[in-house]
Amino acid sequence: MAGLLSLSAQKVQDALKALGLDNEVVELPDTTRSAAEAAAAIGCTVAQIAKSLIFRSKNSGKAVLVIASGVNRVNEKRLAELAGERIERADADFVRQKTGFVIGGVPPVGHLERLETFIDQDLLKYQEIWAAAGNPNAVFKLAPSELVRMTGGQVMSIQ
Repeated sequence: MAGLLSLSAQKVQDALKALGLDNEVVELPDTTRSAAEAAAAIGCTVAQIAKSLIFRSKNSGKAVLVIASGVNRVNEKRLAELAGERIERADADFVRQKTGFVIGGVPPVGHLERLETFIDQDLLKYQEIWAAAGNPNAVFKLAPSELVRMTGGQVMSIQ
């Protein structure tokens, strides 16, 4: 799977390296845009996919990142309580503006600005998980403890 990476995937690889991590970004021939597609392409369970979801705070306009297990839905009311203001799902333009990545490829690191981050506690059940790496075909494997360290995210129940 080694080889030249696309610009967006290389940006994630560089961000991981800058954090002192040796996780390897790979680009797959099959899309990994959704958690189900990613799991099928990788050969893991949907629950092991760490999907990055961007929300927009309604008052401040800041971006909030939730990294959730691929099988879970985010309880937006609970997220609003944690974020301290009402939130809504972000549109594609907002996601690209705040992260530098497209929906379906948003990684947990390498964003244009620091994001308030919440991590689904269910991801901590697994020895290894997979996260998006900059585009809908790029992923990288990591341990849940690495996810917490690299993002500085708050572990919580998202449901």
